[in-house]
Amino acid sequence: MAEQIDIRTGSGAGPGADRGSGTEPVTDSPPGAPKASAAVVRDALGVGVAVGLSGFAFGVTSAGAGLSVPQTCALSLLVFTGASQFALVGALAAGGNPLTAAAGAFFLGVRNAFYGLRLSGLLALPRSVRPLAAQWVIDETSAVALAQPDRRRARLGFTVTGLSLYVLWNLTTLIGALGASALGDTAAWGLDAAGPAVFLALLAPMLRGTVERAAAGLGALLVLGCLPVLPAGVPVLVAALAAPAVLAAHGLRARRATGEGRDR
Repeated sequence: MAEQIDIRTGSGAGPGADRGSGTEPVTDSPPGAPKASAAVVRDALGVGVAVGLSGFAFGVTSAGAGLSVPQTCALSLLVFTGASQFALVGALAAGGNPLTAAAGAFFLGVRNAFYGLRLSGLLALPRSVRPLAAQWVIDETSAVALAQPDRRRARLGFTVTGLSLYVLWNLTTLIGALGASALGDTAAWGLDAAGPAVFLALLAPMLRGTVERAAAGLGALLVLGCLPVLPAGVPVLVAALAAPAVLAAHGLRARRATGEGRDR
């Protein structure tokens, strides 16, 4: 990606670095910045096109899991969060219970609610468009918007990324679902790994601190340990326990360190 995109939720260098808490006021940019706007559009389109093409992999994987073309397209149109969609069809393809598969997909999608909390103050969109904008609150749009130094460019990045990704993702989902039969055994192509790979590529740069890395590592261990013994879709739910466990351990360690410091 171009240098303006920092998918670490805007925590890198630059004016956007102090927006981490989401409480500081965000001002509109001064007029006369066409080059900056062009760069935002370029980067946003790059993200939208690169990720949108993986909708083809979802369409193929969903059709291979037994979902019809209308069902597959409805998931992309209405759910529109790739990791959750892949988790759902992956669990169904492995023979998992539909309710368990849906629960795993739901918990993966909960992260978008936290993105929405951060973006609401930054974008400050009119109430009339907030329900529509909520559909586009995903990893990629949040990453692009939060990387911008001011509200105007954050809105531009969010809109261009959301529009390009939504259109392309749904178009390639339809193409993938229709063409699944021509590919034969979809599992042999390994296309089901495309969605999780994109998600991990976005997630990896966010693992900057010890706490984040410990939570990710424990989550991975829980999934690997539960896969052989639990039904499909359940290991994802178990892995969600990694975050509170690591945060609790980190808090206990910090309190002990504070207590030892006072004793001295």
